[in-house]
This record gives sequence, structure tokens and C-alpha cells, in this order.
Amino acid sequence: MRLPEDFVRLMHEHYETETAEALCKALETTEPEVSVRLNPRKLSAETLLASNPDLEPVSWCPNAFYLKERPAFTFDPLLHGGAYYVQEASSMFVAEVLRQFMPSENPLVALDLCAAPGGKSTLLQSLLPDGSLLISNEPIAKRSQILAENMQKWMTGLPEAAPQSIVTQNFPSEFGALTNGVDVLLTDVPCSGEGMFRKDEGAIREWSLENVALCKQRQQSILQDIWHTLKSGGLLIYSTCTFNRLEDEDNVRYFCDEMGGFCLIERHFLPGRDRGEGFYLAVIKKDGNDAFSAENDIQKTAEKVRRTLKILFDSANTPQPEGPRIELSYKEALQYLRREALRIEAPKGPVTLCYRGLVLGSGKGVGNRINNLYPENWRIRTTYTSPFSLLEMVDEMGH
Repeated sequence: MRLPEDFVRLMHEHYETETAEALCKALETTEPEVSVRLNPRKLSAETLLASNPDLEPVSWCPNAFYLKERPAFTFDPLLHGGAYYVQEASSMFVAEVLRQFMPSENPLVALDLCAAPGGKSTLLQSLLPDGSLLISNEPIAKRSQILAENMQKWMTGLPEAAPQSIVTQNFPSEFGALTNGVDVLLTDVPCSGEGMFRKDEGAIREWSLENVALCKQRQQSILQDIWHTLKSGGLLIYSTCTFNRLEDEDNVRYFCDEMGGFCLIERHFLPGRDRGEGFYLAVIKKDGNDAFSAENDIQKTAEKVRRTLKILFDSANTPQPEGPRIELSYKEALQYLRREALRIEAPKGPVTLCYRGLVLGSGKGVGNRINNLYPENWRIRTTYTSPFSLLEMVDEMGH
């Protein structure tokens, strides 16, 4: 693929020659790496490594690993059961900044503003202290449905003490009720998409200097609309999938100067230098000391969210699967995930369907079969199968 001339020139303006050349070469000639991050409340690193001892960990994120190739994740029941998330490694650096700067003792309120499809929200949910509240928001309707699905799968079967998860579909200007209510604000803002060049040729065709300037202004507008929700002393995690300094370092300087804060850390991930896709992250601490200094009234904040925002998923008000657990084979698990009939004897009434002990969802036993209650809009729609499970290779019959 051929990179836009303006982009190549911009990279040479923003980086040393050796770095810029290595970046452009990597974008044109190398393939993205594949990485996954485990849900530690469902699948431990020890269990994964017992069956895959050669996996290489992602150094800046616990419970995350590089895979040697990209398998057919669609056909892994463990993925649908929320045991892991397929996430680009560099964006997992959020874990490292939380480790460095987030107190771990008291429950917190976190808002992931532009959260779809859910990579950073599932990461936050795994790292926040028990009893915390995570609000995952996506204003675009189609993307918000994907976010809600991924968060519900991640949360299914978790203990009550795990951080609450609420998925909302609102624009930044609609969060007035949360003024001074958020300890950690994550804004993975819409950007010019330079970090997507290796994955999406459409991102290359759509890139232009004019679009970079437009994105920079949009990012400033988003932060101006949402800044009021962050407590004084709270943490803003600002991220993009771009390389240019206009949307990254320049905007961070603008936020600090105009809105009152100071940058604790910033980091660029560049293909050709770093192991991952294009990513930029900065942590800004808002002036003051209110955040993290006292216990949050989590339930009061959650009720504000429920009263004032459009809710797509609320873990506190979503029933968990009930009834006896029925363990499915690999083949039966795929039948369930396709919403096909299950010719399995089961006690009459609600049943919980599992694969390798992991909850997949609900069914209703009627004697010689189980009525399939898997959500229609979640079902696997292809009849083709490329058998795969992260914990083992399986054959077509599911043995």
C-alpha cells in the first residue's frame, strides 16, 4: 500500500528521520500483531499458559498475551463467554498508567466516554477496585449496541462485588448530572485514524491534512463538553490512534493550559519501533485534590446515571442466568451460540448453559431438549466453522 505524501512529510516533520522512516516502512510492509487480554475473574493466566506455554506476555498489561497468528475467534465459545477480549496490544497501555496513578483501595467512579467496541472498558472493569462504578458510553447507536453486548458478555457470571457496569448512549454535552462526579475519565477520541493504516486501507484513502485539522478541533470540543464531570484531582486518560502531534501532544498542551491540569505521562506507540499498532496516550491530572480522597457514594451516582442518561445495559438490573448448570461440548456450545435447537435432556425450567465451566447464557429445559434463549442479535450467523478454542484445538465434532 502507498502512504499519502502529506502523511509521510508530516511524520518527517514530527519525528527524527530514522524513526519516521522506520514507521512508514512498517506501515507499508508489515502485518499487525494479534494479542488477547484475559478476563481474570473468568480465565487465569496460569490456566492459559498450561495449555499454551510458549505465549509471550504483553509487558505493560497483566493477563495479556501475543498470539503467533490470528485464529478464527468467532468460533471460540470462550470469547462469547467473556473469558478474554481481542485487543490491540498498545492500547492496553491504559493498564500501566492505572497501575502508576490510580489508588487501589476505595471504590471509584470511572467514565469511558467513547467506549465502543469495548476494549478499554473491559480493561477498566478488570482493574477498578471492587465496588466501583464504570460508565461506558458510546453516542453512535450501532456502535453502542456492540459495546453493550461486549460488556454484558464480560460481566455475565461475575461476583456481585465486581465493579458495576452501566452502558449509556449519549453525547458528551448530556452528562450534566455527573458534574464533579468522576474520578477517572477515559476519552479515546475520534481521530484521523493513522494507527489503522495497516488494518484498513479505507483509513488511508480518507486521510488528509484537512481531516487532521478537523479532528483536532473535534477533540477539543469533546473535552470541553465533558471536562466538568471530572473531579478536581481526577485523572483524564486521553488517547488516539494517531501519530501526528497536532491531535496528540499539541492537544494535551491545549487541555492543560485552557482547562486547568498538568500532564503526568504521555507515550507514543509507533510500528517499526514498538510492538503494537499506532497509539498515543496521555494522563492529565485536573487541578485540585477532591478525587480519590474520600469514599464515593456509588449507588447515588449510579441512580443519577439511570435518571438522566439513556441506558443500554446495567449490570445491577440485569438478571444472571439461573437454574442447574448444563455443561456443553464444543459442538453443542456452537449450536447454542448459533441459536439452534439443543437436543439435550435437562430438568424442566431455567438452566444455565456452560462451556468448560464458563457461563454462556440461559436456556429452558423442557425434558428431552432445551429451548435456546441466547439473544437473537448476538448469534453466530455463519454456518461455516473453523474450530478454535483459546485453551485447546478442537476438531469438527468438538472432542
